[in-house]
Amino acid sequence: MTRVACIGEAMIELSTQGDTANVGVAGDTLNTAIYLKRAAPDLDIDYVTCLGDDPFSQQVHDFIAGQNLGCGAITRIAGKSPGLYAITTTPDGERSFTYWRSAAAARDLFQTSGTPDFSSLAGYDIIYLSGITMAILPQTVRLALIDWLAQNPVRFAYDSNYRPRLWEDQTTAQQITAALWARADIALPSVDDEMALFDETEGQVTSRVAGYPGTGALKRGEIGPMSLGDTVDQTYPAAAKVVDTTAAGDSFNGGYLGAILQGKPQADALRAGHDCAARVVQHRGAIIPE
Repeated sequence: MTRVACIGEAMIELSTQGDTANVGVAGDTLNTAIYLKRAAPDLDIDYVTCLGDDPFSQQVHDFIAGQNLGCGAITRIAGKSPGLYAITTTPDGERSFTYWRSAAAARDLFQTSGTPDFSSLAGYDIIYLSGITMAILPQTVRLALIDWLAQNPVRFAYDSNYRPRLWEDQTTAQQITAALWARADIALPSVDDEMALFDETEGQVTSRVAGYPGTGALKRGEIGPMSLGDTVDQTYPAAAKVVDTTAAGDSFNGGYLGAILQGKPQADALRAGHDCAARVVQHRGAIIPE
């Protein structure tokens, strides 16, 4: 059985509607892990993170387990707690976030022994992480993880998922992301993120990623993805109604990876990712009912 490690931060999510808020659990790589498991139930998928010993950490842990994801690679740290974020949306469904995460347990990923330690990643067939995962880690751990990936032949999937406020500066984000694009076997960039991160136009991003040597997809919202690797010429239907774009890219990644890891052709994987995202944006919050 194919073993997958999705690495990152699971957070308490507040999805606001007027003066009320629904409380849930989400996080970019966790969202992808959930939609990946739904798309490919036979995959053995673990979520790799750190949690504390408080009630909210237990809520996060129970939620992850309830989504049929493995929890064996979750480290619990005494005195810590998970981060929290709130979603607000405009009438056309565009979302914005407010975060409280500076002391979240996930920032201690791979560091509980005092030095960077990636032994927990041994034995996986594919590793998936994002720019958000990298942004919350100290620079020494980022560089050590890049070195570890360079020395190990594990299949690697990456989404740059650029959030400027999480990085100490744009130059560092560019350097880390460029190193991970060079290593990634499966690239899942979003055109808006790449434009913002590298100060490029849409045309420059498209031209740059068109030469990517691996496989993957450039996510472009409602018009559908551009294939990386195999040439694919097909159209993609837009969502009937956009309510909340939260997790649109994350869910695309889950649907796409689910198809690819089951051996389906690139065209089918691109459509699976787009169709998954189109369903998700018609609901509030990151995780929609099955």
